[in-house]
Amino acid sequence: MRLMIAIGTAVVAAFMIFMGFQKFTGPNPVFSYIAEQSGIDLFEPGVRLLTGVAELGAGALLLAGFAFAMARTGGLLLSMAVLAGALVFHLSPWLGINAPVAFDEAGGYVKSPVLFIVAMSFFVISAGLAYLDRAQSKAA
Repeated sequence: MRLMIAIGTAVVAAFMIFMGFQKFTGPNPVFSYIAEQSGIDLFEPGVRLLTGVAELGAGALLLAGFAFAMARTGGLLLSMAVLAGALVFHLSPWLGINAPVAFDEAGGYVKSPVLFIVAMSFFVISAGLAYLDRAQSKAA
């Protein structure tokens, strides 16, 4: 079970770090679309950058979890919180399940359900790892 937790933690950490770095590379179609749909300009760039910091923080905690078990727990909980926020927005009228994944040449958006599927998958993986981590801690 320790090996499964270690591999799962590494995968979730890599995902969170990858997604976090993307938030700092420039305008993001998801946050631009939410800003357009909601009329709240704070989403791009404010919430985008804050989300990136939270994702990088979760990834860092997960990596630190290889040395300190409490850090892994915190990283899993933070990743679940970030992913829960993503799922809430995917289920809101501002974003939807079929979300923008890129800008098209005409100034619009290319949409796909892949971001929703990935967010749901990694939320389930993080929740499962948190459960296994807790069960392992109680057994020790």
